[in-house]
Amino acid sequence: MLLRKLRIVCVGLLVCCGSFPVMAADSERGVADLVLHGGKILTVDRGFSIVQALAVRDGRIVATGSDAQVLQLVGPNTQQIDLQGQTVLPGLIDSHVHAIDASLLEFDHPVPDIQTIADVLQHVRERAAVVPAGDWIVLEQIFITRLREQRYPTRAELDAAAPHHPVAFRTGPDASVNSLALARSGIPDQLEPGTSEPGTGRVERDAAGRATGILRTARHLLKIEQQTVKPTTVERDTRLLQLLQDYNRVGITSAIDRAVSDEEIEQYRRVRDAGDLTVRMRLSYHLDTDRKLDAVKDDIRRVARHPLSQGDDRLKILGIKTFLDGGMLTGSAYMRAPWGVSQIYGIDDPEYRGLRYIEPDTLREIVRTTVENDFQFTAHSVGDGAVHALLDAYEQVSRETSKVAETHCCLTHSNFMSRQAIERAAQLGICVDIQPAWLYLDTRTLYAQFGNERLRYFQPLKSLFAANVIVGGGSDHMQKIGAMRAINPYHPFWGMWVACRRLPRWFEQGALHEEEALDRQQAIAMYTRNNAYLMRMENQIGSLEVGKLADFIVLDRDILSCPIDQLPEIQVVATYLSGVNVILRNSTGP
Repeated sequence: MLLRKLRIVCVGLLVCCGSFPVMAADSERGVADLVLHGGKILTVDRGFSIVQALAVRDGRIVATGSDAQVLQLVGPNTQQIDLQGQTVLPGLIDSHVHAIDASLLEFDHPVPDIQTIADVLQHVRERAAVVPAGDWIVLEQIFITRLREQRYPTRAELDAAAPHHPVAFRTGPDASVNSLALARSGIPDQLEPGTSEPGTGRVERDAAGRATGILRTARHLLKIEQQTVKPTTVERDTRLLQLLQDYNRVGITSAIDRAVSDEEIEQYRRVRDAGDLTVRMRLSYHLDTDRKLDAVKDDIRRVARHPLSQGDDRLKILGIKTFLDGGMLTGSAYMRAPWGVSQIYGIDDPEYRGLRYIEPDTLREIVRTTVENDFQFTAHSVGDGAVHALLDAYEQVSRETSKVAETHCCLTHSNFMSRQAIERAAQLGICVDIQPAWLYLDTRTLYAQFGNERLRYFQPLKSLFAANVIVGGGSDHMQKIGAMRAINPYHPFWGMWVACRRLPRWFEQGALHEEEALDRQQAIAMYTRNNAYLMRMENQIGSLEVGKLADFIVLDRDILSCPIDQLPEIQVVATYLSGVNVILRNSTGP
């Protein structure tokens, strides 16, 4: 009897280590549903182990190891796949998407690729030709950092392109608008002495006091009445499914939607309940902090009572997301030092440091209430001033509770950091949700504005890894379906390439602080194991280990040995979610 018990214990230990099949192949219960063999399987475990084969049963991994070991689990009904040397990775994870918004952007009309002011004005003229006079024309998220001219379209240019329509060129929290948009929003052309601006945003004015058309935190100022065709519930769900299928095609099996509304939570629930959710989703609820603190805290507690706050491995509310500052793409990120006078961003105040939206005491109370309800807290924190402010709040709450680290609180975006911020994040157990695509797309403009030295800790990925800060890779995908046609591309292998090479477009200086470039294993970890931690699912996904969900992808080339500049060209041959190939299931797409 004792020998039998010892044998069981030893076999169990071998199984947990992934070095031996879970049960003998002649046991009915030990037969696998699916076995992949003859491949190069990157487990992305802590040792970055590479094995030949893996076995799946009931949607979970039951063994990894050599072909000889894992093939012992093959039974008469086991599906076998000979990889013929192909590379396998864990399913990829995007730490930051806005999937529902992105899926609906082109519902009623396409938005062209826009790279110049001329492109902007041409699109406005085309819309003016079909939109009834007096109705709004809104162009969303075309960032000035990504225009050749590196500036906003002017009020006069927008007036000329659409004299009979209010026009808003919205770029993140800020906007450039025409004269009719100012008038329709109640923003005076000339501010009378002794009066204040309407709303809580900032209206940029020239030396004579006339509104330039540039608005900071424009959502508080603009009174946009959209007359676009609204999709039905079925149309909304269909568009979302098309997008999720495209995520699957580039290897994405899980993602965090960072700023959902109550309506969007319900849409995700509806899609999951229909059995159509082919991407594991974790949701950060968008918290409006522009209210009394008691109302804000009540809202956190209300969302914590939602059934999806318990959720399952396919869908769950992860926590709270709010906005602490503006954006680097728009000229309103909250910085520790002044931005500097800027023609690019329309800044004429030499002391201007950007915009901070939440005061310290309020921020601390919101963080405390969030973690007390076992939610992850995060805030849009782009500038180094915002990053340090959020770390201050985390540190204060951490003196009272261990929940800040336990709930995996994080910094969202945190593009501008410092050596001190990295060290504090490591000490506090704070993780980072960062978007490599911004380095590629926006460095040219940021370098022109800030110079090389102020960009030393711009996306300091290598330093974060060296400090053992868990940093996850995301896209901030917010518009369009299509991995590389999206406003913020969501192609994960392209994101890995950016993190490894740090070569911005239209940038003559070459790599931006090459000392912060990642190696390939680190880049892979950023989109797998690390992002699983950000999702609070590190025990379920992110690596190919025994007991974890069988989410994995098959590639058309070896990601570890192919030429580094081929990373963006990697194609996904198959994407498995719980052991089911969801690319085959969703073979058609947009």
